[in-house]
Amino acid sequence: MGVHLHDYGCTLKAYRREVLEDVRLYGEMHRFIPIFAAWEGARVAEVPVRHHARKFGASNYGIGRVMRVLLDLLTLFFIGRALDRPMQFFGKVGLGALAAAVGAFTWALVLRLGGTSLIQTPLPLLAATLGLSGVLFLLLGIMSEIQSRTYFEAQGKAPYKIKSVTRHAAAPPRLVAVSRW
Repeated sequence: MGVHLHDYGCTLKAYRREVLEDVRLYGEMHRFIPIFAAWEGARVAEVPVRHHARKFGASNYGIGRVMRVLLDLLTLFFIGRALDRPMQFFGKVGLGALAAAVGAFTWALVLRLGGTSLIQTPLPLLAATLGLSGVLFLLLGIMSEIQSRTYFEAQGKAPYKIKSVTRHAAAPPRLVAVSRW
């Protein structure tokens, strides 16, 4: 996600208040606060700390928690790459599936013209499945685009933050925007 740390699991962290005021955490996203902070325009640094071995008790970290972390990472990937432009994300997948459907259907037609029965190949079923998936991804992209715009407009949020305003005597104010995502 563009923030390179050695240990995201370490809970010893310090943040400036203004960086985290707009951060909303859901699920177990607390371990990814450095990523949210970087998206808000903050500089993220790491200071090595010494970890001591556990003296008492046993770790509760199991395979179930790993799965939740992976799902949170998938959510973070989507938020980071597609929240402000979901049609770009879903549209690419949809158009790729439609292109693959056309390819599978064309291949099936070539086989049919060569004398092979369509019953002997799964290509028509593959073409239909890919075609429907492509259409569904495009529709999902449209719905996500509407929902994303509603989200930003309802909260009065912009998909960027103003980092600084510089003024020069002879020129109008110049805005320096930092993309949130």
